[in-house]
Amino acid sequence: MQAWQVHENGEPGEVMRLADVAPPTPGDGQVLLRVRAANVNFPDALMCRGQYQVRPPLPFTPGVEICGETEDGRRVIANPALPYGGFAEYAVADAAALLPAPDALDDAEAAALHIGYQTGWFGLHRRAGLEAGETLLVHAAAGGVGSAAVQLGKAAGATVIGVVGGAGKAAVARELGCDVVVDRRSEDVVAAVKEATGGRGADVIYDPVGGEAYAQSAKLAAFEGRIVVVGFASGAIPSPGLNHALVKNYSIMGLHWGLYATRNPKLILRCHEQLTELATRGAIRPLVSERVPLEGAAAAVQKVADGLSTGRIAVLAGGTEGTA
Repeated sequence: MQAWQVHENGEPGEVMRLADVAPPTPGDGQVLLRVRAANVNFPDALMCRGQYQVRPPLPFTPGVEICGETEDGRRVIANPALPYGGFAEYAVADAAALLPAPDALDDAEAAALHIGYQTGWFGLHRRAGLEAGETLLVHAAAGGVGSAAVQLGKAAGATVIGVVGGAGKAAVARELGCDVVVDRRSEDVVAAVKEATGGRGADVIYDPVGGEAYAQSAKLAAFEGRIVVVGFASGAIPSPGLNHALVKNYSIMGLHWGLYATRNPKLILRCHEQLTELATRGAIRPLVSERVPLEGAAAAVQKVADGLSTGRIAVLAGGTEGTA
């Protein structure tokens, strides 16, 4: 089979190599899946660079999220068991963790439903307790993680403010349903959000960026607001001023979604059931901006690494799009 492999750490476009290899052999409790579509995530880029908290042994195949097909023909969503990731024709995954792919979504959309939307659901609902009528601020609102949070926020009845970088991404954020869009490249984010909220700020702030975005979040948290720290796509890890959190009465909460797989996996299944219901009634639908053949995986990962993508990029292992 064909699979992308990383033999040394570095930039994805330089270290990912397409090779003919033997299909992986499932271990105990694992199943072999034919990859129908694999979604590109920022952690794929970090793993290529050797900067992610999970460091698979070299050589490894990136691709942490797929829509695959079991030997008996079931369409499923899975997180491949590294080092046999999803940018390949076949991958392996833990049988107990397979989730049914929603009939309402095609393969690329189904592949993109898992990590970003699960992270959004856990962050907004389990951690931050977002309520209808509250104001949600989403950084990088046109990206893969941010776009999921925007849709989930709207589905929950929140007023959503999206912060983006550039006019093109601003247009995408509006199409996603943001009530207010702030372009950080041409506007003062803090001033624009304060104006939009009458000086009150946001009840929940969803931050997958870190760095300057977090500094803005601290200034924009409303009384009893909640800042959800999801990641550091900017590459800068902030050092919060806890005295500031004290005097403004806001909470800073971290979210590492992957921990739930070992600490409370039943919650992941419950979340998937809710996401499937939302997808079935059209309240959410993953934004797949590009569908590329397997040969284009390295360029796709590099594009995400460089922050040039909107929504999700799906790699189609078979070269053509499958549908539900």
